[in-house]
Amino acid sequence: METLCQRKLRVTGIVQGVGFRPFVYRLAKNHRLAGWVCNTSNGVEIQVAGPPESLESFVRSLSADAPALARIDAVLHLEAGPLEQGDFRILESQNLAGTEALIPADVSTCEDCFREIMDPGDRRFQYPFTNCTNCGPRFTIIREVPYDRPQTTMASFPMCLWCREEYENPEDRRFHAEPTACPVCGPRVWLEIDGKRVEDEVLKAAGRWLKEGKIVAVKGLGGFHLTADARNDAAVRLLRNRKGRVAKPFAVMVKGLAEAELLGELGDEERSLLLSPERPIVLVRRREDGPATPQVAPGNKYVGLMLPYTPLHMLLFEHAPPALVMTSGNLSEEPLEYTNEGARTRLAALADALLLHNREIQVPCDDSVARPLAGGMVIPIRRARGWVPRSISLPLETSCVLGVGGEQKNTFCLAWGTTAVLSQHIGDLDTAETYDYYRYAIRHFAGLCRREPKAAAHDLHPGYLSTRYAREQTGLRLIGVQHHHAHIAACLAENGRTDRCIGIALDGTGYGTDGTVWGGEILVADLAGFTRAGHLAPVRLPGGEAAVRQPVRMAAAYLRAAYGDDFEKIAGEVDFTFNPLEWQVLKRQLATGLNSPPTSSAGRLFDAVAAALGVCRDRTYEGQPAVELEMVAVPEEEGFYPILLDTQGETLVLDTPALFKEVVEDYRRGTGVDRTAARFHNSLVRLLADTCLEVRTRTGLNMAALSGGVFQNALIFSKLRRSLEAQGFEVLFHTQAPPNDGGLSLGQVAVAAARLSKENGK
Repeated sequence: METLCQRKLRVTGIVQGVGFRPFVYRLAKNHRLAGWVCNTSNGVEIQVAGPPESLESFVRSLSADAPALARIDAVLHLEAGPLEQGDFRILESQNLAGTEALIPADVSTCEDCFREIMDPGDRRFQYPFTNCTNCGPRFTIIREVPYDRPQTTMASFPMCLWCREEYENPEDRRFHAEPTACPVCGPRVWLEIDGKRVEDEVLKAAGRWLKEGKIVAVKGLGGFHLTADARNDAAVRLLRNRKGRVAKPFAVMVKGLAEAELLGELGDEERSLLLSPERPIVLVRRREDGPATPQVAPGNKYVGLMLPYTPLHMLLFEHAPPALVMTSGNLSEEPLEYTNEGARTRLAALADALLLHNREIQVPCDDSVARPLAGGMVIPIRRARGWVPRSISLPLETSCVLGVGGEQKNTFCLAWGTTAVLSQHIGDLDTAETYDYYRYAIRHFAGLCRREPKAAAHDLHPGYLSTRYAREQTGLRLIGVQHHHAHIAACLAENGRTDRCIGIALDGTGYGTDGTVWGGEILVADLAGFTRAGHLAPVRLPGGEAAVRQPVRMAAAYLRAAYGDDFEKIAGEVDFTFNPLEWQVLKRQLATGLNSPPTSSAGRLFDAVAAALGVCRDRTYEGQPAVELEMVAVPEEEGFYPILLDTQGETLVLDTPALFKEVVEDYRRGTGVDRTAARFHNSLVRLLADTCLEVRTRTGLNMAALSGGVFQNALIFSKLRRSLEAQGFEVLFHTQAPPNDGGLSLGQVAVAAARLSKENGK
């Protein structure tokens, strides 16, 4: 008589919304096992009975042959209860307190679904909401866990008999595909022009408007895009004017890879990213002779490209121009619009037509942005659609902690155990609308994760709205984390490290422990704490925020720091433009320090150099001077300015005024801006590398971690990484969380976890 055994398993990770239960069902049937599989809020639970050999093979195959979109973190063996003999079944989902289930991210349309919408003989021909277990909306439609149709915004679309049959057929690709739909029972799309609804040949009409140079607001997967023909200079200029976006680059969606090749220079890494299931915006070198208007990315050698990731986009390209500007559907600095009513109210003045549908977006989610570098490196610039809410593993365990993030490029992070879940890009918390959404998003996230934070980690800046939010929460332990320590901690955490390192944190601004504005920091740090081993020389920030908006002010501040009383003469020679009254006020601020706090900001150094070289003297978007300075620099230039590092003090001070003076003198000698800009980059890299060598001599540390928004600069990142590795350093960098302030919240929870662990004696 054949011996039968039982196993009860809990599988955790990304195992809901990715076809995992149908996979388990087919696997069990193939092994002739009895039992059941069920979604729970702790993951997927399985109970099986059968011959020992079959059970062992079944368990091995769970991990080895899992669906491509699944990510198995653990297979736990539980105590098995009684099991009725019979067939293998999929049970109704269970809703338990607490959750180990990870929410799936949205996935771009798969090849099978694409073939169906292009097949005149298929019942989903040209249906813009086609999806299956391998693709489609997930995170953006989830209201509650576990992930089942009644818990999503698809609950209002009862399945027709045909969809129900596919949904219940274990051999069908749509077996338990929760968002499945068809033209009979699913969402509908329509066009609104001046309040009038167009329902016939909707996408053809939208395409015609785009070809005529009009702007169309398109409701996509996670929110609205404002869309225009990327080849039409007048249309793109009109969009810039309406949106209030003077020079910041626009992203471009293209019909396919062939069209992408016409606009940008694509290598294997760029092609792979463009075609990946996440379908991020990929920053690629722009072809000067490409068909897109320069207005897409003025003053920039790169352009952000993406491929269609929903059937709606794919079908729109059947009628629209082959390259479309796809920029976030909002006024500049306002939150992403994602509701039909909001679009009618807020986007009507920006767009000539609204392309709407009636599938609600529960969680607005902007497009992710990535920058590929040589050697297969990818820097995540914005972590959102397709990547969120994929978790990041922490190198130590923690109770439930909320990291509230920073003020700019805000994300928040919820962590428990060794799991950290970083939110989608929220944006800058400088409007009431964004702050209101931020608070809602935290509540929604915590609800999906079934977690109640016991502590909140926040930035030290007392004026940040995220800090205020943390302090308003009752019953939470508050843990303040210095801004640049959070940057380095994020880099350590995503690399699975807890040991001390030399941390190089370069960005625009961060509140220092001494109350001044930091931003060019060399730290000796682990997750629990840090010391300030070095920093850029402090320079005045004349007019405070005015100096951030007007880089020429920082150039004047650096001129004074570099030349002393001669700075007025030099300012005249480099042709700064100030009206007489403004110049007098500025000189007084620099002389007295009135409203001119000191800053060690690397971002402001880049601003000063960009202004002094005439590259960018008025900033219209964050980071513009540094971006344009990188764009004009000749990558092949190897020259540098010999700036010596003063090693006498306990804290190393990098002589950036001397570096600035060398830049100005080179420029005055008639050296081209392109070579002068490159030599500035090279010199800063050498100065940073020399500082790391000195800190290594003092501490014995051989690991360097690079973080902060400056490391989005490919020249600085690549050259500093190569220089440090050539001198034997182990170099850590970001591949999961952004190096900019979008990664701060991960660093905050990592620091909190380390401090709480230390307190508990672990």
